[in-house]
Amino acid sequence: MAEIIQKDGTWAFDGDALRLTPGRDKNVGLLRRELGELIVPLGALAGVSFEQGRKSGRLRLRLRAGADPLLHATGGRLAEPHDPYRLTVEPDRYGVAEYVADEVRNALLLDGVPPEPVDGYLLPGPSVPVSASAGDGTAGFDGERVRLEWNWKTEEAKAAAGPRTIPLADITGVEWQPAAGLENGHLRFLVRGAPVTAPPKYDPNAVELWGFKRDPLMALVAAAVQARLPPPSAAEPDVRQDAPPPAGEPAGDDHDVLLRRLRELGELHRDGVLTDEEFAVAKRAVLKRL
Repeated sequence: MAEIIQKDGTWAFDGDALRLTPGRDKNVGLLRRELGELIVPLGALAGVSFEQGRKSGRLRLRLRAGADPLLHATGGRLAEPHDPYRLTVEPDRYGVAEYVADEVRNALLLDGVPPEPVDGYLLPGPSVPVSASAGDGTAGFDGERVRLEWNWKTEEAKAAAGPRTIPLADITGVEWQPAAGLENGHLRFLVRGAPVTAPPKYDPNAVELWGFKRDPLMALVAAAVQARLPPPSAAEPDVRQDAPPPAGEPAGDDHDVLLRRLRELGELHRDGVLTDEEFAVAKRAVLKRL
């Protein structure tokens, strides 16, 4: 058994799976606390890394694309306090962190686990029923249907029809995007026969998010629904969990949007959300499109 216990959480590896338990430290985000303990089978892992820093280090897991419905639903956009696959390590435990990382790497080599995408989810996703309130509404999922309810801050055009119930069979996809800068985020359900023509503020199949504390909890609902949808094909491109895609960026390569994205990446890098490597990769991708 390889184990590391920190204020941020505890990681324990028994050779077959990693048990990730969130800590009680104030820096542990709401989403990690609500997710609780996660058991990640060895076959779901693509790799592990440990990065030392002057004040603290970081253990980081990389999962195989398509293995986890939470990562698929959030598209790699989880900030570090809410990311269950990162662990802050105090300097006096750097040796233990290196040992845990080495044990996981050795097991991956011995078992011949490939880093390629998987054809089906290897983690179950959040249990149901699950519900979260943030932004302009409440989203709940009982395993068979999604229910959206509005609050007094909802735009009248969207709230006029009252609460909305969407059968799981009608849902073709889920979008969760956090607020970034001056742009609001959203939780949107893609519904068969209902093309997306309105921004989340007016879309009856979406909850608009304003960047407040409880926004990340909407990712629980997104992941619970995603876990019960057909998994992505191994041949289908998947967003890397270690390279967050542009938040709030439209499909077109609008020059102003790309310049704004560069500024956002710089802020994320300065705030420590992106590592030097992540920042360089994301920056190159944006510059290429410019």
